Amino acid sequence: MKKISLLVLLFPFFVFAQDDLLNELEEGTDSNTTVSAAFKGLKIVNFESTKLAGKKDIFFIVSHRFGSVKYGFDDFFGLDNAVTQLKLVYGITDGINVGVARSSFQQKYGIHAKYRLLQQENEGFPFTLVGYNLITINTSLDKDVLPNLEFGDRVNYVTQLLLSRKFSEDFSLLIAPTYVHENLATRSFVETNNGEFTSYDEKNNQIIFGLGGRYKLTKRWSVNMDYGIHANRNSNSNFKNPLSIGVDIETGGHVFQMHFTNAQAMFEDGFIHAQGDWGDGDFFFGFNLSRVF
Repeated sequence: MKKISLLVLLFPFFVFAQDDLLNELEEGTDSNTTVSAAFKGLKIVNFESTKLAGKKDIFFIVSHRFGSVKYGFDDFFGLDNAVTQLKLVYGITDGINVGVARSSFQQKYGIHAKYRLLQQENEGFPFTLVGYNLITINTSLDKDVLPNLEFGDRVNYVTQLLLSRKFSEDFSLLIAPTYVHENLATRSFVETNNGEFTSYDEKNNQIIFGLGGRYKLTKRWSVNMDYGIHANRNSNSNFKNPLSIGVDIETGGHVFQMHFTNAQAMFEDGFIHAQGDWGDGDFFFGFNLSRVF
C-alpha cells in the first residue's frame, strides 16, 4: 500500500508531455458567451466546485488522505494511517451529474446529484449557480456498541448551493452555504482534569458556510484554498472548522490535486468536523486524482 501511494504521488510528474486534459480546460468561455472553467477540478479541495462533468463523460476519482503529519517518523508523517475514497461521476447532460463513492473513513458510502441552475455570462448574469445533494451511509457503526442502532441512524443528508464567479482568466471565487442533517449526531469526546472523558453531541441540523478560491499560476498549475465556517457547532465540541490549501496540476487526461487539510474525512458530512488543529501542526497531506473517459 505504501509503494502504491508513493507511485501515485509521483505519477503526474511523468505525464506532462501528454495532450491537454480537455479543450474545455484551456478555454475560458463558450461560443455562446457563457463563462466556463472557473475551476478545473470537480472539487476545490474538500468543497465541491461549480465544475460539472460533460454530457456522457465519466470521471473516476481517487482521493487519498494520509494520517496527521504531527507524529513525524513514528508513522512516517501519516503514511501508516491513510484513508481512501473512490468515486464515479457521470454526466447525464452537460448540466446534470450523478455520482457514487465509497470511503474507507468510517466505511462510508455516498450517492450524489449535482446540477447547474445558472451559468455566468460575459455580458449578463455575473455568477454560476450549482446545486448539490448528497446522501451517505455509515457502515462502520457497530450494534454491539449501539444496541438500539437502526438503519436510519447510519444515514446523513447534505444540501449545498455553490455560487462562483470567475473574475479573470486567473482568479475565481466560490461561496457554498451548506446544510447537513445527521440522523445520529456526531459525538466529540473531551478529556476532563481527572483523565476521564465527557461526550458532547453536535446538533442534528447543522449550517456551514463554505468559502473557496483558485488562482492560476501557470498554464497547468493553480493554487486552491477552501474553508468552512460552522455556524452552530456545539460550544463544547473539540472539532475545528475545515481549512485546506493545495495545488491543481493539469496533465494529459488528468487533474491532479495535492493539498494539506485539517480534515481527514472526504464526504461533506465528515470533513465539516475537522479533527486537526493547524496551530498544533495537526493536519493531513492528501491528493485527488481524476481521470475522464
